[in-house]
Amino acid sequence: MDPIGKKLLDAAQKQLGYTEHGSGYTKFGDWYAQHIDGDHDSYFKTAPWCDMFLAWAADKAGVAEQAGQFASTIDHAKWFKEHDAWGHTPEPGALVFYDWSGSGDIDQIDHVGIVEKVDGRTLHTIEGNADGYKLMRKTRGMDEVVGFGYPGKIHVTEAKYTPKHAAPATTVDKVGDRGTTTQTHEEQHSSPEQQLPTQDVVLGGVLAIVLCGTVALAAGRAAAAKAPTAPPIRVRKRGKHHRPSTPVVLPAGVTPADLDAADAGTTVMPALSLAAAHEAEDREFWGRIAHLEEDKELAFWNSVHAEATGSEPIEYATAPGFR
Repeated sequence: MDPIGKKLLDAAQKQLGYTEHGSGYTKFGDWYAQHIDGDHDSYFKTAPWCDMFLAWAADKAGVAEQAGQFASTIDHAKWFKEHDAWGHTPEPGALVFYDWSGSGDIDQIDHVGIVEKVDGRTLHTIEGNADGYKLMRKTRGMDEVVGFGYPGKIHVTEAKYTPKHAAPATTVDKVGDRGTTTQTHEEQHSSPEQQLPTQDVVLGGVLAIVLCGTVALAAGRAAAAKAPTAPPIRVRKRGKHHRPSTPVVLPAGVTPADLDAADAGTTVMPALSLAAAHEAEDREFWGRIAHLEEDKELAFWNSVHAEATGSEPIEYATAPGFR
């Protein structure tokens, strides 16, 4: 038995005897809704839980990346197949997928469990939602088995890829220390004029990083300011929240023609408002020049304006500002 399958099996054995509540609720479905489902859909709390039990056990055993965390047995089996961890040989610690019709079709899978022991063509398993309500040991044959998923064959990358030619970053305490600098063959044989001081190069790189970081931060803040404050609508597969819109109903006795007539009656308002604004502006102007009524210069320009326009000179006492 591979060590990954052993950890998963140990976690599963500790839950033997668990039964779902009368409403169909299980702690495994509740956990799945809270920690795995992105929408935290309460549907999973009472949903069929054979695969969610294995997701929970994988989390407790620390092997979630190798065993997978699914609520759908079909998707789980296909995941093993995509990762070249799928086969038809039973072994302890492997996940076993069943189709009760015996079709052998991965798209017809109905149930999943974990193999505890193999005796020829007889499987001893631990299964959640067995007999429709319980976590228990079962003994089954191979006729209804579609295949096996092997957690130990899932390859998990523990560290990010680092190019082989990349050198480790220089620490702050070693900036300018030539004794810790590794030079290539070309650098060792170049002239002193062609070599920049190590400290200047490092400081220049640090300044460039700071500048780039400042620009990126400013761009991020600008993008965040334009981002909508309301969360986008999430579309679920079932789409139950989509309802047809209800047409607007006019009050009794009101017709579209009445609405058009009402709109037409309000079109004169802008013109009236504009006339009132002009009158107020005239009053303000004449009020501001009232103290210049006896000013000779004002009288002169008043006469010039009258001659140019062929109108009578303005009498300030009757001007709009003095009414």
